[in-house]
Amino acid sequence: MKAGREQEARYILGRLRGESGEDASRAEAEFQDIRNTCALERQTAKPQSYFAMFFGIGSGKLHTGRRVQLVVWLQIMQEWIGIAGITIYGPTIFSLAGVSVKDRLWVSGLNDITYMFSTLICVFTLDRIGRRWTLYWGSIGQGISIILAGVLSRVTADATPGHSAGPGGAAIFFVFLFTAIFGATWLTVPWLYPAEIFSLEIRAKGNAWGVVGWSIGNGWLGLLCPVMFAALGEKTFYIFGACNVITIPMVWALYPETNQRTLEEMDLVFASDSIWTWEAEKNFKLLVEQNPELVQAARRGHSVVDPETGMRMGSRGGVISLDTRPVGNGGEKESREMRILGSKDE
Repeated sequence: MKAGREQEARYILGRLRGESGEDASRAEAEFQDIRNTCALERQTAKPQSYFAMFFGIGSGKLHTGRRVQLVVWLQIMQEWIGIAGITIYGPTIFSLAGVSVKDRLWVSGLNDITYMFSTLICVFTLDRIGRRWTLYWGSIGQGISIILAGVLSRVTADATPGHSAGPGGAAIFFVFLFTAIFGATWLTVPWLYPAEIFSLEIRAKGNAWGVVGWSIGNGWLGLLCPVMFAALGEKTFYIFGACNVITIPMVWALYPETNQRTLEEMDLVFASDSIWTWEAEKNFKLLVEQNPELVQAARRGHSVVDPETGMRMGSRGGVISLDTRPVGNGGEKESREMRILGSKDE
């Protein structure tokens, strides 16, 4: 659709949804929804370079710069919550707990296996509780685990010979627990979030900015962790625990929920001039009422068309305003050149 191959897009949707009766109506409604969204994005934001995206130049009410900052910092915080520290210092904890050099390898391997299987948890929870709540419970669980791992590491190091097995084993348990919680929460969402908040025109570049954030966070900590552990030892875990605490208000205040929302809806979520999620949600509710042609079907479920009627509500084409401020005495809404191209077939 973005390449202008609309007839091919209509044909593919017809083959996927059905080409007769109610199925054909649904396919056509979905086609019109996608075309309207593409038109909105093209008229709202100029083709953007990576530089323009980072600073939000020319993005208008789509606020691309804000989205870039969100995905970059989410990836950076993914590293600062402690996974790099656990990876680097984990073998030391195993050693303090009395695990031999030979056994440390298979214990580390077992931790990695636990890590791998824990990623399956989010398959069942991510869409049920949403992205924000996944990050919340991950930060809480990780923060508790990593702080206790640090405390127990110190207790193990200070224990008299023959009395380190108990606290050492508990420290190992919390290392495993931290890794499992991370795999089920913070490992997944920072990679998923960019794909869910960037519009079609710039989605690939948006995902690339997410990788930039991961590279910054991972490279930064890869260099700092040895220095931090050499100077602070297990106290470094307390810093990571504090970072977990910081991410909770950070996600709550700045990161809108994307769960069960289409790309059409996310453009309206980010249309707010405020960076705060509560203002964005308030603005979104107003815009949904004003622009049913973009989100009328998506509000009812996963599809971008109405699952009950297969048709789009409201008129096709016309003005789509992403500004909710009243102007004039009549209370009409101001439009900032957010105009959807006519959607009827010529």
